[in-house]
Amino acid sequence: MRVLLTSAGLETEEIKACFVDMAGKDMASVKALFIPTAAVDAEAVKVLPKCMNDLLKCGISDRNIRVCDLHEGMEAAQLQQYDVVYICGGNTQYLLERINDTGFNKSLTEYIDNGGLVIGVSAGSLIFANNLPDNLGLIDTKLDVHCAAGEKRGKLAWPLKGNVRLTDTCALLIRNLPDGMEIIGESCYAGRI
Repeated sequence: MRVLLTSAGLETEEIKACFVDMAGKDMASVKALFIPTAAVDAEAVKVLPKCMNDLLKCGISDRNIRVCDLHEGMEAAQLQQYDVVYICGGNTQYLLERINDTGFNKSLTEYIDNGGLVIGVSAGSLIFANNLPDNLGLIDTKLDVHCAAGEKRGKLAWPLKGNVRLTDTCALLIRNLPDGMEIIGESCYAGRI
């Protein structure tokens, strides 16, 4: 399992380096599936170039990035040809509805279970937590993004005791459940509020 849940993408050098390390191959040959589906309002659309730049600044060729707006599903076998799935932010409810309605939820879950690498940004992270019904159920609690203060850096105990809070400069790294969860990046930890 290789999942990186963030508020703002590859915002720090540490998070970027973690992504590159998890990809495990020459970044010029990495094939990425870029999902902007949640960007349904002007504010979210304005962030899409920054999200695309996350992949480009790591050395992924624009020729190797496919944009998929989830108008239809994708079979698990087809999804397996991508080295990374990058899910952008915006409207979490809309994104989750599209993922479930197209059957992409099943393909994405199988992709993750087979070692596929996923980066979630804001709404693209929230779909994996208990924030909404019919979520993808990767973590057993709610996830809060864009927080002023986040979780303490380091390993998280399973099962999670409460909401996981992410600042824009930290990420929840999930390698293996139940013991492979940790906070990386700059968390601005201020204790539980």
